[in-house]
Amino acid sequence: MSLGRRNAMALGAGAIALAATGGAVPPASAAETGQAERGPAVPSDAELARSLPGGFTSRHAEVNGVRLHYVSGGSGEPLVLLPGWPQTWWEYRKVMPALAARYRVIVVDLRGMGGSGKPASGYDKKTMARDVRELVRALGHDRVNIAGHDVGAMIAFSFAVNHPEATRRLALLDVTHPDDSYYEFRMLPQPGQAFFPWWFAFNQVQGLPEQLVSGRSRYLVDWIFDHLLVDKSAIGDRDRAVYAKAYSSPDAVRGGNSWYQAFGQDIEDHRTYGKVTAPTLGLAHSAFHPHMNQVLPTQATDVRVAELTGTGHYFVEERPAAVIGHLTGFFG
Repeated sequence: MSLGRRNAMALGAGAIALAATGGAVPPASAAETGQAERGPAVPSDAELARSLPGGFTSRHAEVNGVRLHYVSGGSGEPLVLLPGWPQTWWEYRKVMPALAARYRVIVVDLRGMGGSGKPASGYDKKTMARDVRELVRALGHDRVNIAGHDVGAMIAFSFAVNHPEATRRLALLDVTHPDDSYYEFRMLPQPGQAFFPWWFAFNQVQGLPEQLVSGRSRYLVDWIFDHLLVDKSAIGDRDRAVYAKAYSSPDAVRGGNSWYQAFGQDIEDHRTYGKVTAPTLGLAHSAFHPHMNQVLPTQATDVRVAELTGTGHYFVEERPAAVIGHLTGFFG
């Protein structure tokens, strides 16, 4: 398989296609915002957490110089779940209750995400992994199981490789850590290619995405899920409204883009890493499975890779029963 084709499949997240304009783009007007952020009223994180079986609560902690929001519930060995873009901890709502029957589930909004702080710096994955490590310590845990999806998978990998003493087992959902192959992403689609990662370039631009997306994030959210889900109903109107609200402000857009803008540093860091020594599970949908099956054994010593069929990138919501089965089977 060509590097270009592999990279085209290795797409962790997306952004909306926006037309170029000839002048400066003002902030969205109230009318535009009302149209773009359509949908039902969005409950608070605390209300959303209470709506889930398992005794979940929404809390904050000051760690590593940033205020992190997290939702926790259940009992047993600690299991940390890290979400991706353009989502929040709410991504795991369909799997949290079942996992909480066996584990102490801790779902974290990353630096720059949702209810967490959005500082000006610190978006390289090593620093974000340190955020999670210090949160785990603050919650009284020495070792944890950790799983991440999308950008969350990059941070989960960085957690395991930089903090092996704190890592029991690692699961990566549909994304691997940035490496030198990211520099080979094609900006034009080949004939018949469904996706090409133009959004990686869009999210590198300083300042402009905040102007284009702020107040219009529901367009972005709908486009992403409509194109990267097999069953579009798997992420419903209220869920999309939750995500749109989380990415509706300029700081929130900047926070998400900063994860992409740090890829250069992430690649430099990756060059210095050895292999993850904790048992590692790679879980991927069919289009990404070949890439993960090829790459993950070069990044970890004890690897198994599983494929999820009939789903797209957002399979935590599209195939929750399968995700629960794989995670409980792996974490034990």
